[in-house]
Amino acid sequence: MKNKQHITLFLVDDHTLFLNGLKSLLEPLPGFSVVGEAQNGLEFLSKFKEANPDVVLMDISMPDMNGIEASKKALEINPDLKIITLSMYGDQEYYSKMLETGVRGFVLKDSDIQEVKAAIQTVADGGNYFSHQLLRGLILAKRGAQTSEAEEDQLSERELEVLIEICQGLSNNEIADKLFISKRTVEKHRANILLKTGCKNTASLVVFAIRNHLVEV
Repeated sequence: MKNKQHITLFLVDDHTLFLNGLKSLLEPLPGFSVVGEAQNGLEFLSKFKEANPDVVLMDISMPDMNGIEASKKALEINPDLKIITLSMYGDQEYYSKMLETGVRGFVLKDSDIQEVKAAIQTVADGGNYFSHQLLRGLILAKRGAQTSEAEEDQLSERELEVLIEICQGLSNNEIADKLFISKRTVEKHRANILLKTGCKNTASLVVFAIRNHLVEV
């Protein structure tokens, strides 16, 4: 049985310099070890079962087989596999497809190592992690999009703030502390967000945040 304090990682990216750089940053961190590497989806699928990693860091755009297809096939084999997408701003069109496959989060490739570490720990513990910078950028980029027909279905500015923190995997207590509001207020906002969006869980909230009409907030 694996030590809960030790997290094994599998890195998948077609850029050797980035792959090696990420490995060199992660390996020295206490409690982390890299047990596998691949430069495309096909190579990953041939290796990941034997490596049996706790968390996979998966690039999206790769030759031979991209991260979307590789994640989908891997999760069909092992539905409990925890995958974090390594993302760039130019990958927006692929985000919802990755989420639909069941990945647990997104981290921008230019994030600092402390955010990558936080994402890995959150996902390893069973949570979801979505880069605050990435989500806010996506939402702001949609300001010219069509808004929801029903004005009451639109999220308030505070609800948007709470949604972004939920998508990062923060608990109600953590959100309350970060936004300087009470836990009861966070619970009320969370209930309103779920009601307005028709979502049932964190993953579907993230899909909503990316695909739907979070614009005139």
